[in-house]
Amino acid sequence: MAVKMRLKRVGAKKKPYYRIVIADERSPRDGKFIEQVGTYNPLANPSEIKFDDEKAREWLKKGVQPTDTVKKLLKISGIIE
Repeated sequence: MAVKMRLKRVGAKKKPYYRIVIADERSPRDGKFIEQVGTYNPLANPSEIKFDDEKAREWLKKGVQPTDTVKKLLKISGIIE
């Protein structure tokens, strides 16, 4: 079972808001997930990125693969280099 760290959209139409979740790669984008590790609000100025650092690092140690977008957010937050 491949597990990914990815975005789950929860915002209204034309107002995106995302949760950063750990999910099986086979599950749908807004479907079932294992754990929530943060949030991302691209509409705020500047963009609002919140991570539970401890949970995110723990999952990365376990071998979770972040998607490209989440990888950028992790770098901005200083969780990975």
